[in-house]
Amino acid sequence: MLRIALLWLALAVPWAQAASIQVDAPIGGWRSSKLADDETRYTAAYPKPPVNRGAQRYRTLIEGRITAAGKNRKPHTLIVNGSPMPLYTGEDGRFARPWAFGPGSNNVEIRSPDGQERRQVQFFETDRTKPRAKLRVILSWNDPKAEVDLHVISPNGEHAFWAKPLLPSGGGLDVDSVDGAGPEIFSTVAPQPGTWLFYVNYWGNFNASGYNFDPGANEQQLITCQLTFVSFETTPNEKRETFMLPLRKIGDLMLARDIRM
Repeated sequence: MLRIALLWLALAVPWAQAASIQVDAPIGGWRSSKLADDETRYTAAYPKPPVNRGAQRYRTLIEGRITAAGKNRKPHTLIVNGSPMPLYTGEDGRFARPWAFGPGSNNVEIRSPDGQERRQVQFFETDRTKPRAKLRVILSWNDPKAEVDLHVISPNGEHAFWAKPLLPSGGGLDVDSVDGAGPEIFSTVAPQPGTWLFYVNYWGNFNASGYNFDPGANEQQLITCQLTFVSFETTPNEKRETFMLPLRKIGDLMLARDIRM
């Protein structure tokens, strides 16, 4: 009888822990962006959207609440289709992260800092008009008070960044998060042949009143950026590479990677 009671407890504890992670969106199951009223969810980035919705029309919010979160706790980890990044919350535990989901199967998982608690949501996007990126580049960093930007130079010299997110020849920043820690996501369905250059720039810091360039406003003395390159995401041919980059002061600009397509 004691063994049965202990077994029941072992099975019940993970379920009880997982209840502290609440995911309001996206919703699991089958979905079609054509049928969903997602326009109200395209205000993910704050304090203001950095670019027009034409550039970020495929962006969707990942949002919810971590009831165990607090101001001084380590961040949970958000993992989207195999790409991890720190998940910072407000003092009330709320979070809202923008992401660009492609067609087909998608997976969202949130893990506690010790890995003991997790919540997973899977959904299948049936809208085939959404582009499937041949190359997706995801930038995140470990300081919620810092703003880091991704700059992309195409083989013919076109430049995609926060003020000009779309490349005239195709592709661009379909997610540009401006509320700290990322992500910034560059996607292209048909990359030009030649050498692509990917830069990371420490643009500045921000607080509740807005942006500022105070060097002491960031939380981390050394900011660690993670840049993940994903080819043919969520397909049997998927390949990925991840690079870690340090940023020490506002204005730092680093060539993170050059890729020949």
